Amino acid sequence: MRKGTVGANALRKEGPDKLTGAARYIDDYDIPGALFGVTVRSPGPRGRIKDVRFDLAFPWDQCVIATAKDIPGKNAVHLLGDDQPLLADGVVNHALEPILLIAHADRATAWRALEHVHVDLEPLEPVLTMEDSLSQKQVVWGLDNVFKDITIVKGDAQAALAEAPVVVEGEYRVPHQEQAYIENQGMAAWFEDGTLVVMGSLQCPYYVHKALQPLFALPPEKVRVIHAVTGGGFGGKEEYPNMIGGHAALLALKAKKPVKMVYDRTEDMLATTKRHPAVVRHRTGLTKDGKLLAQEVDIVMDGGAYMTLSPVVLSRGILHASGPYECPNVSFRARAVATNTPPNGAFRGFGAPQTLFAVELHWEKIAAVLKKDSIALRRLNALRPGSTMATGQVLKDSVSAVQVLDTVVKKSAWAKTRQAHARWNKDPKKPTWRGLGLSLVHHGGGFTGNGEVYLKSRAGVSIDRKGSVKVLAGSTEMGQGASSTLAQIVADALGLPYDSVSVERPDTANVPDSGPTVASRTTMVVGGLLKRAAEDLKLALAKHGGSAKRLCGDALERRFLAEYERAPGMSFDDKTYKGDAYATYGYGALAVELEVDKATWETRLLRVVTAQDVGKAVNPRVVEGQIVGGTVQGLGWALLEQCVYKAGVMQNPRLTDYVIPTALDVPDVEALIVENPFPGGPFGAKGVGEMPMDLPGPAVAAAVLAATGLFLPFLPLTPERIQAAADAAQAEKELVS
Repeated sequence: MRKGTVGANALRKEGPDKLTGAARYIDDYDIPGALFGVTVRSPGPRGRIKDVRFDLAFPWDQCVIATAKDIPGKNAVHLLGDDQPLLADGVVNHALEPILLIAHADRATAWRALEHVHVDLEPLEPVLTMEDSLSQKQVVWGLDNVFKDITIVKGDAQAALAEAPVVVEGEYRVPHQEQAYIENQGMAAWFEDGTLVVMGSLQCPYYVHKALQPLFALPPEKVRVIHAVTGGGFGGKEEYPNMIGGHAALLALKAKKPVKMVYDRTEDMLATTKRHPAVVRHRTGLTKDGKLLAQEVDIVMDGGAYMTLSPVVLSRGILHASGPYECPNVSFRARAVATNTPPNGAFRGFGAPQTLFAVELHWEKIAAVLKKDSIALRRLNALRPGSTMATGQVLKDSVSAVQVLDTVVKKSAWAKTRQAHARWNKDPKKPTWRGLGLSLVHHGGGFTGNGEVYLKSRAGVSIDRKGSVKVLAGSTEMGQGASSTLAQIVADALGLPYDSVSVERPDTANVPDSGPTVASRTTMVVGGLLKRAAEDLKLALAKHGGSAKRLCGDALERRFLAEYERAPGMSFDDKTYKGDAYATYGYGALAVELEVDKATWETRLLRVVTAQDVGKAVNPRVVEGQIVGGTVQGLGWALLEQCVYKAGVMQNPRLTDYVIPTALDVPDVEALIVENPFPGGPFGAKGVGEMPMDLPGPAVAAAVLAATGLFLPFLPLTPERIQAAADAAQAEKELVS
C-alpha cells in the first residue's frame, strides 16, 4: 500500500530555486524599456496642498509625472471602503501620503528627482493619538472619527459585576509593529493589447485585481495580476500592493511604457501599514475561588488616516477578547479610530495579539488579587467541548485549551522551575533575577463570521493528456510553505506521489479566486477546496479507466474546481455578532523563562516552550517553522520593537534603530505539535500561521513580573522602560514609608 505524503516532511516545492538563487523576485526582472517610478509624499500630517514646485535646473523633460488628475477612473484604493485616495488631491491626511509620481529610465535619476520637488502645505491641526481622536479634539473623519464600532453582549455583565465577590480592573497597551519582511514592497506594471498587467511581491492577487478595476475604469477581463516570488508578507503585503500596484500602473499608462517601483527600506517603513496599536481595558468579576462571572472589555485601536483593513482587524480583536475561557456574562465594545498617521493594516494575527495580550496578562493581576496560581485559574476557566463562546457559539470539535496548557506546564517543569527561581532570586550575589511566565490562547481559523461565505472562494486541480496534475489556487507562497502543503493535500487525495503534483503560479489569468492568503485559512479552507476538487478528479479518472488522455478528450487539459460551502448548521449575524464566529479554533500555550540584569535591566531569554494544536500537521517541518517564526516575531514585539513617532512620522525607519530579534537574541524554541483533528479540515488540519504571534507578549510580561515583581501592562519591555517602572515603584514605596 502506498504511503501517503500528508504528515510527512516533504521537501519544499520552491526550495531548490531559492537555495540556488534561481528564484526571481520582482526586482530581478529586467523588463525591456521599463522606467523606474518613485513617489512624492506629503511633508506634514494634515493640510491643504497649496503648491507643488519643481526645480527648473532638473531635466524634467526626461521624466514622466503623474498626478491624481491622470487617474482615468475613481481616485480611491478600493478595499473595505473607498476613503483612501491613490494620490492626494487637494488635501493630505497623513505624513508621507502619496501626492504625485515620477518615472525615469535611470533608477538613480528617478530617486534624485525627489530632491527637486517641493510640496507647500497649508497646515491643519492634526489628530495624532487615539485619545485625541476619541475626545473629538479635532473632528476630521465624519462625526466621531470612528471607522468601526462593534459590541458583543452575552448575559448581563453589569448585574453580574455588581454582585461579584471579586472585581479586578486593568488597562493594557500595545504598540505598532513593523512587519520587517525581507523583501521590500515592489510592483511592476505594463499594458498588453489594452490589458493592464501588474506583477509583484504580494499576498492577494485578486485584491489587487479588484482594486485596479475602478481606478482605471477597466472590466475584470482587462486586468491581470501575476504573483512574483515574494520575500515575506506577514500581512504587510495583503492590501498595500493595491496602492503601489496602482502607482506603477498609473505611471505605465502615462508613459506608455512598463514601470517598476521598488521601495527602499526607509520608505517602506515610513509609508506602509503596521500593526494597530491598541488600548484594552478589563473589568472582571469572579468568585472567591476564581471562577469567571463577568467580563467587561473596552478596546480602542488606532486605524491611522484611512480605513484599510481596520474593521476586520477590530472584528478579530473583539472576538478574541475573552481569551480561551468560558464566561456566562460578557459586555465587549471595540472601536477603531482615525488619526493623522500612516494607515495601519494587517499583521500576523491582526487584532488577536492585541486583545489576547490584555486578557492573558490580566490573569496575572487576578491571580495576585486572589492569591492563587494563575495556571490553576486558567485551567478552571478554560474552554472545553460544549463550552459557549461570547457570541453564543457552542464548541464541539477539536477543543484543546487544557491539553496544550498541561503539555507546556509539564514540559517546562513549571513548579520545579519556579521553585528554583525563588531560590535564585533570594541570593543577593546573583547578578540577575529569573522568572517564568505563561500564556494560553485560542485563534479562529479562516475569515470571521460570514467572511468565507462572502468570498465564495474557489480552487481546483487540472490534469493534462499526459496525466500531469497541477494545483490551481490564488493562494500565494511567501515563505510559509503553502505550495508544498497544498501539493501534499492534492497528492494524497489523488493517491499520487508528491513529486507528481506541481503548483500553478498565482496569476489571475490562470487560477481561480481562492480568497486572500491571510487569516490562517490557506491550509484549512483552500486546502479543503483542493481536496474536494482532487476527489472529483479521481472519480472522473476512474470513469475513464484511469486514462488522462481519454478524460481530456480533444482538450489539452481538464479542470476540476470546488467552491466554498459553509458547514451545515453554522450561522453568524454580522450586526449582533451572534453565532458561529469561526468554523474552528486553534489552541496554543507558551512558557518563557528569562532573566533580568540587576544593573542594566537588560532581559535575556533562557528558554521558550510552546505547544500548539494544529488539527493535523500536513508537513510537520513546515508547521514547526511557522510556530518558531511566529514565536520569534512575538518575542520581538514583546521585548525589542518600538516604533518611535513624532508629529505623525516614524523616527526610526531603519533596521539599525528599529531592532528586531536575531538568532543571538532567541534560544531554541521547543515547538510541540499537538494534533486534535478538526473534521471540517483537510485530513483534520486547522490553521497555524498566526497563532504563534499571540503567545509571547503576555508570557514575557508575566515572566518579567515573576522575576522583578513589576507588573508592566504594556509592550515592548525594553530595559529603559523596565528601569523606569522600577524607579517609579521605588519612589512610591519611599513616599509611603
